[in-house]
Amino acid sequence: MPKKKKIIECVPNFSEGRDQQKMETIVEPFRTVEGVTLLDYQSDKDHNRMVVTVVGEPEPLKEAVIAAVGKAVELIDLRKHEGQHPRMGAVDVVPFIPIRNVDMAEAIELSKEVAARVSKDFDLPVFLYEESATAPHRKNLASIRKGQFEGMAEKMTLSEWRPDFGPTTIHPSAGATAMGARMPLVAFNVNLDTPNLEIADSIARKVRFISGGLRFCKAIGVELKDRGIVQVSMNMTDFTRTALYRSFELVKMEARQYGVNVVGSEIIGLVPMAALVDCAVYYLGIEDFSPDQVLESRLME
Repeated sequence: MPKKKKIIECVPNFSEGRDQQKMETIVEPFRTVEGVTLLDYQSDKDHNRMVVTVVGEPEPLKEAVIAAVGKAVELIDLRKHEGQHPRMGAVDVVPFIPIRNVDMAEAIELSKEVAARVSKDFDLPVFLYEESATAPHRKNLASIRKGQFEGMAEKMTLSEWRPDFGPTTIHPSAGATAMGARMPLVAFNVNLDTPNLEIADSIARKVRFISGGLRFCKAIGVELKDRGIVQVSMNMTDFTRTALYRSFELVKMEARQYGVNVVGSEIIGLVPMAALVDCAVYYLGIEDFSPDQVLESRLME
């Protein structure tokens, strides 16, 4: 019986969303390494950030990620970087997600192997986060990234914020990186018809779990200068327990008190089909619906 392939997903976030040539150079290893498939990469000029979605077998995926990290460290200088999204590194975060014939323990081990290599090869400090975290206070990416690139040098002088791999000082241009293993995450943003960032910040505080909102939701307010509006930018860390429609409706409800309307939403990167099926079932009021009733789902079997 043929050995089943192990498939792991990786969604690295790079702090470059404006220079197309740099972005193409960074994603090139994901196109050329055999055993790896580049599924998607999206960039945003306001966030000045690129999110890549790639899948592959563990060993080739490891080599492709290491090569891409090397390109990013070479090309991105955070001393000249500006954008709406929080960031502490040229390669800001690299999560590994078990997809098929792989358990969380294997994803954790892969994250540690990659962290060890990039810290050695590129003199890059790396923090382990989420399921790979070495201490409870390091599990949340927002806690690690607090202070961003500009504040990380001072933060890393504290014993509780020494990196897990690499030097104890930031890379002068590439900062620091977080790597770890986690469940599938949905990057979900809701746009508002106002340029007032304070309103988006206020709504984000009410939606995100850390300040009393939805359990599996992280949120910040972001200004979209080119469009003259703001958005509530969310990471849904477990859509099976906090559905997308729930966060969408809560943003709409909180926006009403400011006389503000939702004018659209967006998903960054790829999204599990089940997350969208949940929304369809909720808004259409479909009774006893199963994802097996989606035609493409049956065809993929």
